[in-house]
Amino acid sequence: MTQARPLHLTRLAALVVAVALLAGVVHGTARQAGLDRLDRDLANRLTLTRHAVTAQIERYRYLPALVGQDARILSLLAAPSDPTAAANAYLQATRAISGVDQIYVLDPAGRTLAASNHDEPGSFVGHDYAFRPYFRQALEQGQGRYYAVGVTTGIPGYFLATRIGPAQAPLGVAVAKVDMGGLQATWASADQFVALADAAGVVFLSGQPDWLFRPLDTLDAATSDRLAREQRYVGQGLPEAGALRAELTGLRLAETALDPDGWRILAAEPTAPVDRQAMLLALLAGVTGMLVSALGVGLWQRRQLIRVRLDQNTLLEARVTERTQALAHEIEERRRAQQDLREAHESLVHAAKLAVLGRMSATIVHEVSQPLSALDTTLAAAQLHLGAGHDARAAASLTAARALLMRMQKMVRNLKSFGARQRADPPEPVDMARVLTASAEVLAPRLRDLGQRLDLDLPGGLPPARGQAVRLEQVAINLILNAAEAAAGAGATAPVRVGLQAGPDGLRLTIADRGAGIDPALQDRIEEPFFTTRITGEGLGLGLSITRGILDQIGGRLEFRPRPGGGTLTVVDLPLYHDRERKAG
Repeated sequence: MTQARPLHLTRLAALVVAVALLAGVVHGTARQAGLDRLDRDLANRLTLTRHAVTAQIERYRYLPALVGQDARILSLLAAPSDPTAAANAYLQATRAISGVDQIYVLDPAGRTLAASNHDEPGSFVGHDYAFRPYFRQALEQGQGRYYAVGVTTGIPGYFLATRIGPAQAPLGVAVAKVDMGGLQATWASADQFVALADAAGVVFLSGQPDWLFRPLDTLDAATSDRLAREQRYVGQGLPEAGALRAELTGLRLAETALDPDGWRILAAEPTAPVDRQAMLLALLAGVTGMLVSALGVGLWQRRQLIRVRLDQNTLLEARVTERTQALAHEIEERRRAQQDLREAHESLVHAAKLAVLGRMSATIVHEVSQPLSALDTTLAAAQLHLGAGHDARAAASLTAARALLMRMQKMVRNLKSFGARQRADPPEPVDMARVLTASAEVLAPRLRDLGQRLDLDLPGGLPPARGQAVRLEQVAINLILNAAEAAAGAGATAPVRVGLQAGPDGLRLTIADRGAGIDPALQDRIEEPFFTTRITGEGLGLGLSITRGILDQIGGRLEFRPRPGGGTLTVVDLPLYHDRERKAG
């Protein structure tokens, strides 16, 4: 008996050690598998990021060379003392069409002669950029490329430069500044651990704000001096920034090179989920091992003590096998549930994208319908004038039609900016009398169809409103058209009265109609997107939603009141444009 007890304890200790080893092996295997999966995901993310960065740069690579071939630029470089208005206007138009951040032209000494922001605060004109590497590269090699923080504007960007003229006698350098902030915003909105570092190892784009303008490793003195001379990251506190790589604990990091600038793309993922899953599997393996060991010990004891119950032991083993299979099945079901959850998430993201696209398309259709009606009427008048031999009147109608087309183009561009929730344009002084007059011209064909008239009360000498003319024209068209259609639906013959008055805090626009008024039960819903009370199928339910969004951006207010005697009184309060805004702009 004394010999059997040490043997029993030895076997028990051996089982405990075996279970611990099993749990360790499961933990190591599961963790390595999870890390391998992370590495594959990171490799795919690096590939996608490479394509995105390359596409963002390549779409503007042609631009400096194209600008360098324009006659206005060549004329400016040939005679720098001549007026630069034509070159500035050309560069400004090129920026508007291409979407590039800025574009400018330097003389062979590095001084800016013309720029797309010549009439804006922080204009490049007159500044010397000879110290920038992209300027020296362009003069020596024909082309240059360089990422840095703008010393004039303080805004980072990627500079693409092309020499104008032969290498032996260069005329100057054309430079396009590409804003890569959109990529960074995309990474940040998705909370991705993605970054771009330059050849010196300094992170200049990242989805993590605390990574920006920090070196991956400690910079040597020569590199720090070179960055300071080039003013690459001026104002970003780079000398005080600590090495980033030492702080990336708990992250699985992958990186790859991006030529020809010697950049590095970095992607990372937290390893905590992998560690938790590996620990869970190790714990499960340990518990299962302990259960199996306990059962084995019990079976061994039973076999030694009661051999007659071998059949019961066999049944017990069968039940253990069945439970093990059930556990395996449960693990498989959980894996499938996780896969279904990922697929459902991807479907929701795709549906959200389709909803945004559908709403934008409907908005553009709604906003251009009235100018298109006016355009149709104007072109019909031009056709009649041509048939009658009235060339002068036909030319006037065609000029008006072209103005309507330009207005629709500006309207669509502003709708795209409004729908995308991009950075708002700077406010400008707006002559509301002119806006209301233009709105009445656009709505004239529709008002004739409705049998309605406008009574405009627009006194002169009113101060300018604060906003953008095209967007305030959208507000006026939406509200006046709603009032006219309400009056027509009620059979009213009285004109829709549009008034503009000066108040203590701004301008007040009033639109009074004799329609049926607004049902109090619908008062809280009329500004919801895609909600409409029209039963003809023409309304999209977007006009008031767009109007409210525009007024919110400029600090305006919109209110609907019952009109005495029947109808609705629409009141719009607009802020004034002050001189201090003009000086600040």
